[in-house]
Amino acid sequence: MQSTDTENIQDNLSGGSSSPEWAVLLLCASPHADSSTLSALLREVSWPALFALAQEHGVISLLASAMAQLQETLAPPEFAHKIRELHRAQVLSALQMTVELFRLADQYRDAGLDAVIVKGPTLALRAYGDTGTRQYGDLDFLVRQKDILRATELMISAGYKPEIAVESLSPQKIPGQYLFVRIAAPLLVELHTERTMRYFPRGLPIEEFFARRQYVNVDGHLIPALAIEDELLLICIHGAKHLWERLSLVADVAAFVTRQTSLNWQRTFATARAVGAERMVHTGLLLASTLLAAALPQNVQTTLQSDRSASRLAAKIATWLPSAGQTPPGLFARALYRVRMCGSVVAGLGYLLRLTFSPTQEDWPAGMVNEHDGRFAALRRPVRLARKYRGGEKS
Repeated sequence: MQSTDTENIQDNLSGGSSSPEWAVLLLCASPHADSSTLSALLREVSWPALFALAQEHGVISLLASAMAQLQETLAPPEFAHKIRELHRAQVLSALQMTVELFRLADQYRDAGLDAVIVKGPTLALRAYGDTGTRQYGDLDFLVRQKDILRATELMISAGYKPEIAVESLSPQKIPGQYLFVRIAAPLLVELHTERTMRYFPRGLPIEEFFARRQYVNVDGHLIPALAIEDELLLICIHGAKHLWERLSLVADVAAFVTRQTSLNWQRTFATARAVGAERMVHTGLLLASTLLAAALPQNVQTTLQSDRSASRLAAKIATWLPSAGQTPPGLFARALYRVRMCGSVVAGLGYLLRLTFSPTQEDWPAGMVNEHDGRFAALRRPVRLARKYRGGEKS
């Protein structure tokens, strides 16, 4: 990547920073925030605008944590109270979900069913050192597709109601995720498999992921999680799936690579190549390093500098990032983005077509019982997506 490419990325990424509110959020989300700079910026902000923007970007807790490090209180009492209360609510929610994580992990272990937690509390701990700093609203587990019936039965016995009834489970009907709602109190759990992870350009190598799993110590409980290299790959693909519309997605990558100093970068890039996600990982790392000053090893920087297309993608993403999805790209721009995220035109077109014609539960007709009832679901999907994103609707 030549110097002009770097300058273009920096110009685009800082394009919203003429707004002091956006500049504050960038600083709060950076692993290397400077308190004196933050204090100066906070004296210039519109607090209603800053509060709304932080909510849209899912970084209220990062804002609260950064403000807590300051030696003076700069927020008006009304907004200081709102920020503290939202942060407190997020911490309490994280505690509740962590307790439920322990219960479900024990249940899967006792049943002899392999399941690893993805994102959620373990990602928060690995990235920020605290399960309550990262905003998340559900628990996500990865299981094998062949185990989904057993996993569903276990979730029902644990007091959850499945979105898809047991009798409707079918190898030919794969939803976007298997969603469960706890009956006793509101709490969501999503089960993912190698077949629901549609946004991997090539199939998720689930056996390799399980073979490399690691255990994260969460409040004295050893919880099975992805290897850190696989977790980084997953959060980059997740960010790409959502068009990097929220600053929290980039902040996760920046915080993760900053804290996880033992990352095997060679393995990270090798796995990314194997699943066709090199461009997605490069783009996520470029956003994290250029936007939030995440420090990367020199050999990683050299790899990123060689990917001119990832640099251009990062610059393009920067044009819509400050709006937090309020002014997202339209249908054609979204399609072009999906193609470019895969590296080559042929691979990108194949990826786009697969995403366009692979129906999820949103595309199944009402009352669908078996796969034959859904034979036209693949044709319904592009029509539904065209309606949804025709005007650049927020995803």
